[in-house]
Amino acid sequence: MKDIREISLPDLEVLFASWNEPRFRAKQLYEWLWAKSVTDWETMTNLSKDLRNRLKAEFTLNTLFEDAVQHSTDGTVKTRFITHDGHRIESVLIPVPQDERYTVCVSTQVGCSLTCTFCATGRMGRKRNLEAYEIYDQVTLVNRQCIEAFGRPLTNVVYMGMGEPLLTYGNTMESIARLTTPPPHGLGMAARRITVSTAGIAKMIRKLADDGYRSNLALSLHAADDKKRNEIMPINESNNLEALMTALEYFYQKTKCRISYEYIAFERFNDTIEDAANLIRLCRRQFPVRVNIIEYNPIDGAIFEKSDENRLNAFAAHLAKNGVTVTVRRSRGKDIDAACGQLANK
Repeated sequence: MKDIREISLPDLEVLFASWNEPRFRAKQLYEWLWAKSVTDWETMTNLSKDLRNRLKAEFTLNTLFEDAVQHSTDGTVKTRFITHDGHRIESVLIPVPQDERYTVCVSTQVGCSLTCTFCATGRMGRKRNLEAYEIYDQVTLVNRQCIEAFGRPLTNVVYMGMGEPLLTYGNTMESIARLTTPPPHGLGMAARRITVSTAGIAKMIRKLADDGYRSNLALSLHAADDKKRNEIMPINESNNLEALMTALEYFYQKTKCRISYEYIAFERFNDTIEDAANLIRLCRRQFPVRVNIIEYNPIDGAIFEKSDENRLNAFAAHLAKNGVTVTVRRSRGKDIDAACGQLANK
């Protein structure tokens, strides 16, 4: 049976009319499904029992089930969810109470097909794409965790978990549309509070621009020349840096949305002054960009080590001296394998 949340409100209204139900019943159902995120038919008490039984007979109402929760010493919380068909995915709550920022990092695929050499998720392979409602459910379920633990709702959503968001494009965009739809048919989050991260698929970056995307975009860059990027990110062989820069220029011209580069610093691989000079050149293209330098988080079987603190700081200082807006981000949740590149259902 089809999941009820795959059906649009207009189509539900048509369906309900064919069942001799008033149109407003469809809107009531939509509020239960999206604004209240209810997954139990019997909870929908303003719908008649006959209507609930008919819906139950015609449709499924799948959701994620909490499988395991881990708490880091730094306050980060990693949750493993089980999908209705038995797959496991992970989401991460990153609280920064002093800045009043509470971020959820969500997954878009079960595993990933891109095989970046430094990423544990890529070693899983891709099992399937997550549906839009499964991405949305991660936000609503972690939002409840956040309210219970900190008394505050989520402030930000980052699509930086398991999988490549632009390889499940339709579902990613539908989940964002739902998150930004005002209540009672969505959560009403501001688009500027949402960031999609991509390993770099030029044609899909252009599609974002053409489709009127309004949230932030992060490019997982990690090397500023093609030779090194090919070594660690095979996707670069078909989407080289010039293609990506041209796509980002097009994206910014059409959307004016914020762009950032995510740059994991690997010891004596991409953290030299020469590497910094290459990165500075990329930052001088025809769009503003900020660079987030990230500590490398070790994974089993990988050959990389994180940059020495002095080398990392010298790298960041050289960028800043040359006019690059740069932030060094200290990894959160490393002790529970919840940091960047570590999500692998461990």
